[in-house]
Amino acid sequence: MSPTVFRERGYRFFFFSREENRLHVHVVSGDGEAKFWLEPEIELAKNYHYTRKQLKEIESLIEVHYNELISAWQQHFSS
Repeated sequence: MSPTVFRERGYRFFFFSREENRLHVHVVSGDGEAKFWLEPEIELAKNYHYTRKQLKEIESLIEVHYNELISAWQQHFSS
């Protein structure tokens, strides 16, 4: 199961169930895929085909939606 937290600017931000415990989010679009750690700070974990410009855009979207992502993670993984 991989619940979508939000979609914006062509990117889908989601979690994979039953993955690792460290807070992170996956991002996918027609251009590529990436994984970002959310704690202890926002940091790129993996990148497949995104440019530096796209990664900066994605990171800024994560910053804007940070509280929403943390809340969604807690709700999803507490059950």
